[in-house]
Amino acid sequence: MKNTLALMAVCLAALMSGLEISSVPVISPVLEQQLHASFRELQWIMNAYTLACTTVLMATGTLADRYGRKRVFIISIAAFGLTSLMCGLAGSAAWLIAGRFLQGLSGGAMLTCLIAILSSQFPQGKARSQAFAAWGITFGFGLGFGPVIGGMLVTWMSWHWVFLIHVFIAIITLILALTNVVESRDIQAKKLDVGGLLTLSATVLGATYLITQGSVLGWSGTLARILLLLTLLSALLFVGIEKRHPRPMFDFSVFRIRPFSGALMGSVGMNFSFWPLMIYLPVYYQSGLGYDSFSTGLALLAYTLPTLLLPPLGEKLTSRFGAARIIPLGLFAIGAGFMLMQIAVNYHQSLLPGALLAGAALGMTNTPVTNTTTSSVPGSRAGMASGMDISARLITLAINIALMGSLLVTGIAESLKKIIPGAADPYALAERIAGGSDVSLAHSQVEQVLTEGFAGILMYGGIGVWILALLSYGLFNVRGRERKLETN
Repeated sequence: MKNTLALMAVCLAALMSGLEISSVPVISPVLEQQLHASFRELQWIMNAYTLACTTVLMATGTLADRYGRKRVFIISIAAFGLTSLMCGLAGSAAWLIAGRFLQGLSGGAMLTCLIAILSSQFPQGKARSQAFAAWGITFGFGLGFGPVIGGMLVTWMSWHWVFLIHVFIAIITLILALTNVVESRDIQAKKLDVGGLLTLSATVLGATYLITQGSVLGWSGTLARILLLLTLLSALLFVGIEKRHPRPMFDFSVFRIRPFSGALMGSVGMNFSFWPLMIYLPVYYQSGLGYDSFSTGLALLAYTLPTLLLPPLGEKLTSRFGAARIIPLGLFAIGAGFMLMQIAVNYHQSLLPGALLAGAALGMTNTPVTNTTTSSVPGSRAGMASGMDISARLITLAINIALMGSLLVTGIAESLKKIIPGAADPYALAERIAGGSDVSLAHSQVEQVLTEGFAGILMYGGIGVWILALLSYGLFNVRGRERKLETN
């Protein structure tokens, strides 16, 4: 009974993590209207959570191993509830961004700890398999149904409840965890790689800030050049520190293991295209097609639900044909889904076929990617490999949320120049349209410029993930050729 209740606590924490990722994009047009958030502020509302998760992810594992996984889990649950309350009570975009960053710190810690708790409390056998399956299904449910739940909350209550709902879930989770999770720690846990953590965080934050704010700062301006120099310096320092650290958070030597590198291209590919697009799709549905928040959530369900339903099929296909085929093929299919959506946008057709294909392909690719990154390295490096996998996903997601947003604004602005020749500031107007603002244009004109903007980012996402599919296939295939040479 104690283990069952502990599993319930872990699953509720996983549910909060999944919901927080996929339910917030649906409310972005509402946040623009009620908080008067600019397009860049909306990007930071989405990205602050991701950046914070990336910052704390690698550190939490070490801290939990040293000071107790239950202890850090309890602290992270309490912090997630409090920061969710802060987000729900925010009266301005700036406060919401700050709350989202703090929520991301606690959410990343919570996600890391729950996996460690599952491993220690369910060490082997059928109970372990069932526990991890329950965790995966619950997390997938949060991701898959988050858009619908977010749409329901904002339609029936207010946007505040998309965050406030976590306060009540966190209280229940905290009660269950306090009395049922068994404390565990690793007496051989190593010291935290502080240098690597700080330089990686500075690199990602600098790159994201430059992408989102570069046009405002002026790329030829002194401040932009200083920030670019500092970002590049942080990246070089990170590589140098990791190569010299006795227990690095990123062990670059594992990149020589071809299956690991091939699978890591899958981690990057899924977050290069699929998840960043979800941040902006609600704008297309609501401003371009005139959907309300609840209808938008239902439309996004076609995009997210296959990611929950298809993993078992992905496992079967991988066991039969191997990850070296399934991962590159899955990435290629995601790209094909993007191209179908791009054609649909251009010809004013339904996004459903492309959305279903992209979601199904991600569902079949996600589990093989995770399994391959951890199983292709020695057992002593499995935790580090898992951390690299998740970090690669989050870093790629953060950068591409910013990059896709910039491309969307540019595409809309170029379309506006054709519709309204001589417009005073087409980029400022483009940002308002991309953020879901009401503008003094006919609905047909808004739909047209959004169509051209989204056609561009769908092309970018499709071609980008196809390139990553080729890289993944090449890395896996090199391994195959090496084995043939060894045999001969």
